[in-house]
Amino acid sequence: MSTPGPRVLVADDQELVRTGFRLILTSRGLDVVGEAADGAEAVDLARRLRPDVVLMDIRMPVLDGLEATRRILALGSTCRVIMLTTFDLDAYVYDALAAGASGFLLKDVTPAHLAAAVRLVDTGDALLAPSITRRLVERHAARTPVPRVPAVHRDLAVLTPREREVLGLVGRGLSNAELAARLTLSEATVKTHVARIFAKLALRDRAQAVVLAYETGLVSAGDPR
Repeated sequence: MSTPGPRVLVADDQELVRTGFRLILTSRGLDVVGEAADGAEAVDLARRLRPDVVLMDIRMPVLDGLEATRRILALGSTCRVIMLTTFDLDAYVYDALAAGASGFLLKDVTPAHLAAAVRLVDTGDALLAPSITRRLVERHAARTPVPRVPAVHRDLAVLTPREREVLGLVGRGLSNAELAARLTLSEATVKTHVARIFAKLALRDRAQAVVLAYETGLVSAGDPR
């Protein structure tokens, strides 16, 4: 028996977009459990329906997608959020990651890529590569901070020295394989360290880990990989 796909909530103020995404996802075996026309409705539906993944438009009435994402994740929801926009602007990507989103897609994404992205973030992976996330964070780290997800701890004292070292390297954009080579560890050991870091700091994925590494000063713009 095949494993059921993630349950998805689609939030966009354009009915045509919602309908198109629903048809694309359901035709590929994904269950669209609800549709929201604004950010406030998205928060309400996320609380009641408990989807695994939310496709969240950034620009919506009543409550924009960034604030809706913060509120959904502040509820303690375990769902993953993918931000959607027609604007390929780094500032939006950074704000989305800082709000706790696990990824970012343009609305002209291909059907195959959309379905693959939903499945990817449902496994716990970030939709943006850590190296790309690092460049975005470096570019926008000096901007006025936006409200953050309350669940993300700011105090790194809960980490062991080795875990702080691993988080710093994750913040520099290194993959698990690169971490293993740098620290002369097995990839399995690296994965264990990363999992413990995520658990202690309430992080959802590597993209959030990169953002946190910069916000806490563990990594600074210009630090070598």
